[in-house]
Amino acid sequence: MKRAASFIIFIHFLLYGQGVQAAADISYKIEMLNWKEVNHLVPKYTKFTVLDVETGKRFKVQRRAGSHHADVQPLTAKDTKIMKKVYSGKWSWKRRAIIVIHKDNWIAASMHGMPHGAGALQNNFPGHFCIHFYGSTTHRTNTMDLSHMLMVLKASGKLDDYLGKAKPYEVINAYIAGFKQQDARITSQASLQKVKWKPILQKVENVRLSRIELLPPEDLTEEISLDVPAVVDWYIEDRGRQIFSGNIHLVRFSPGDPWKVDSLDFLKENHLQ
Repeated sequence: MKRAASFIIFIHFLLYGQGVQAAADISYKIEMLNWKEVNHLVPKYTKFTVLDVETGKRFKVQRRAGSHHADVQPLTAKDTKIMKKVYSGKWSWKRRAIIVIHKDNWIAASMHGMPHGAGALQNNFPGHFCIHFYGSTTHRTNTMDLSHMLMVLKASGKLDDYLGKAKPYEVINAYIAGFKQQDARITSQASLQKVKWKPILQKVENVRLSRIELLPPEDLTEEISLDVPAVVDWYIEDRGRQIFSGNIHLVRFSPGDPWKVDSLDFLKENHLQ
């Protein structure tokens, strides 16, 4: 079976994640494998390690079920405790970029952090959670969840390449997904300007791109500036629901350069800065 692209990542933290610095930079090949292949590599009841890309924390899990993605459970109460620390002490549906480590395989993946459904292990985890790989789908759709896809790309080192070639609507969707997942890596990569994202993203409880107007393809070929009409439905901490209906301004420096969102304009229009 043909494997997806891989890359070499250089990690300068202790991979066991207990606050001790690694003695030296070590290179690892992270593979972005398709779900069909991963499904065979880590069949049901396989035990493996989850490495959180942002924090460097790792914990052990067991795959218990899942046909379109992996339904997994932390192996022990200690693993549950580590996983909850990854989510700052509060279970969440937010997606996170992770690396699944099994034998000699380091596989780019994405997880959420919300216990749901049934659980079978004595681990203080009330249910199971889901891990998605490239090509995984949710229970309700036949397509890959955008936020999970972006996290897989982030874990594999392919996010920059994806956004560098993305169409304007793909950039906008990824940008809004970055707010939804409170992920500064995604929003900053899609942004024209440098922004202090952390205090802004912390305010965003939820967000949805309700509508986006598709412009004629011929208008996108040589343009270096676009105003895309859209409706964005926000839930902001201490403010509740607010709706933005207007233009999202995108810029590129030449027809061959990547599209970027004018964040200063967008944040001002949405009263986020």
